[in-house]
Amino acid sequence: MDIEIRKPNSDKEWLDYYDLRYRILRKPLNQPLGSEKNEGDEAGIHFALYDHKILKAIARLDLQENKIAQVRFVAVEENQQGFGFGKKIMLEIENYCKEIGREKIILHARDYAVDFYMKLDYKVVEKSYKLFDVLQHFLMEKQLAN
Repeated sequence: MDIEIRKPNSDKEWLDYYDLRYRILRKPLNQPLGSEKNEGDEAGIHFALYDHKILKAIARLDLQENKIAQVRFVAVEENQQGFGFGKKIMLEIENYCKEIGREKIILHARDYAVDFYMKLDYKVVEKSYKLFDVLQHFLMEKQLAN
């Protein structure tokens, strides 16, 4: 594998990044194009995983108060799920959080993704919200070792 995880750095890479986010996280829920972006994108820290220069997975990290970071918009290309790209991008985010002194990561996992995060030692805190009144999410967290 020739894996590189970094922020998109060209107009085309940003287009691909948001296209992946839309196709995986919004289109299946019948949401309009444009719904994949929000006000946090400007301040968020973006991660894109490229395998042989081809985008495979994305995620955004938002820094919160009290040494907490929140992972959002995790998406893996549909035909690439199950190959470890999601795990790799999450481990990269965790390492980054440790480097900048974050002590805990939180996220709101879709019901079908809870098991994936549990395998990475995230714990369910509570049932949180229903996205677009159809997709249950669960608040999960992981304490980071110093």
